[in-house]
Amino acid sequence: MTRIAVLKGGRSLERQVSLKSAARVEDALARLGYEVVGVDVGHDLVARMRAERPDVAFVVLHGRDGEDGTVQELLEVLGIPYTASGVSACMRCADKVLSKHAMRDAGMPTPDFFAFNETAFKELGAAEALGEIEERLAFPIVVKPADQGSALGIKFARSAADVPAALVAAFSYSSRVLLERHVHGRELAVSILGDEALPVVEAVPREEDFYDFSARYTIGRTTFVCPAQLHHDETARVQELALDVYRLLGCRGFARVDLMVEDETGEPYVLETNAMPGLTDTSLLPQAADAAGIGFDELVGRIVELALPART
Repeated sequence: MTRIAVLKGGRSLERQVSLKSAARVEDALARLGYEVVGVDVGHDLVARMRAERPDVAFVVLHGRDGEDGTVQELLEVLGIPYTASGVSACMRCADKVLSKHAMRDAGMPTPDFFAFNETAFKELGAAEALGEIEERLAFPIVVKPADQGSALGIKFARSAADVPAALVAAFSYSSRVLLERHVHGRELAVSILGDEALPVVEAVPREEDFYDFSARYTIGRTTFVCPAQLHHDETARVQELALDVYRLLGCRGFARVDLMVEDETGEPYVLETNAMPGLTDTSLLPQAADAAGIGFDELVGRIVELALPART
């Protein structure tokens, strides 16, 4: 019997999301006939992996350490196959600035942006350049931490007066912040399984400016439309763009690409790629899979299958 260690929890700010995802994954794996070992990731991870000797690790971690390549590097050292993307792809996806530079260099559409670390503000006088930055991006501006998921720490600056507080909030989550042009339009997500783009999901928050952390994980706070109501050619365009980004960043197994389609121009813009998308009951990947006729158990089974051949 194939033995699967489900890596969950961890110490990131997204611990609770991870535990919710993992509970569903463990139940599905058990139904599929796998031997399941749940591992709440902590200081004893290496010792636990050596003791449990799993055939594969199903990584259900979010945030720092779990989806930024750290745990993946340890699993590489231990020679344990694992689900989803490898070390370098996880690093690129976890760092919004790095991934946006990669997309810009490749000529892929992503909203204009500037990024700074705390040193730039404390020691290099970056605050003095805020006027030029604001002029280049134009209001409203999105201010976000460079390396957090689940919409944590994202603020919406409608005017110059809103920028300082938004920066303080973002810096509370990360040592580097991203100031990004706000794209007014429809928020779409394209989940990818293997090399297949699944049906597009549209997230429509109720009353919020953004699809924020609370809206993302509280049932009833956001309306999801899947498949999104797009023309066939629009669907094909955003799916192909998502696949291009997935390949550019070196992802494998599964991932989710988040985009905005601008109301005024109809142009799609890639916001970010999530190398370890959630698997909770409000997460977008399971919804997209379901729309493609792939039930949750089958989805989990396919993720495991995709993990094994690449490393045998």
